[in-house]
Amino acid sequence: MSVIASMQGRLVPPEGGRFQSFPRERWRDEFPLATTAGLNAIEWIFDAYGEDANPLATDAGVAEMRRLSERTGVSVRSVCADYFMDLPFLRTTRDERNDRIQKFHWLLSRCAFAGIGRVVVPFVDHSRIQNEAEKLELSSILREILSSANAHGVELHLETSLPPKEFAELLERNAHPMLRANYDSGNSASLGYSVLEEFAAYGHWIGSVHIKDRLRNGGTVPINAGNANFPALFDSLARLDYSGDFVLQVARQEAGKEGEWLAENRVWLANQIEKMKGVR
Repeated sequence: MSVIASMQGRLVPPEGGRFQSFPRERWRDEFPLATTAGLNAIEWIFDAYGEDANPLATDAGVAEMRRLSERTGVSVRSVCADYFMDLPFLRTTRDERNDRIQKFHWLLSRCAFAGIGRVVVPFVDHSRIQNEAEKLELSSILREILSSANAHGVELHLETSLPPKEFAELLERNAHPMLRANYDSGNSASLGYSVLEEFAAYGHWIGSVHIKDRLRNGGTVPINAGNANFPALFDSLARLDYSGDFVLQVARQEAGKEGEWLAENRVWLANQIEKMKGVR
């Protein structure tokens, strides 16, 4: 059964003008706010901005996360590792790359301790894969971190801006039981990719889905105000019998009404998931 989650930080006003970041000041508030919005889970954010305030980093912090989950019924099932967009694996010195690989090993160990089952790693924007040499470099990195992921029992979900066939080739080249693809509806729309071509290329690799809308070559907009082909997306997911998580990463609206906005989007998404049952 699919779980509907919110990307962390979307239930409270943005901090310091950041569209997406770990909410240093109000991360605790999001648990009861998620319950009120009818959400089952939160996709946690680990980034450079919030690194020194993130409870995932300490045993006491993880214990507090667990208490809040038990109290509200809102689980933390995944981490979005935006840290590696801030400090990417690619286009770095050898020492920087090794430091970041060690940081990733540490993050996997913290996720295992917290009972978190997957880490989404974005290779988009500043951390995008630009050429064949970088694909080979990433494959070398993946071989090392997938071994650690396997040891910790934490899946690695890649989110990339690669064209469909190139993304499929990268996944096949690094095939591993702990490796999956994250599908982001907004990013694909912005890049002008065809949902049908994407699913034909790597649909069977998809383990998690980020739901948002974007304009072609543009930014995030409210659901159904952009170029995301949601009918094709949900039809394709249904035909794959997809039962993984959906994470709402939708555009922000009026400050102070984040919970109401997420609740509205959750209802829309729940309806789409219900319609999927008729396609299977």
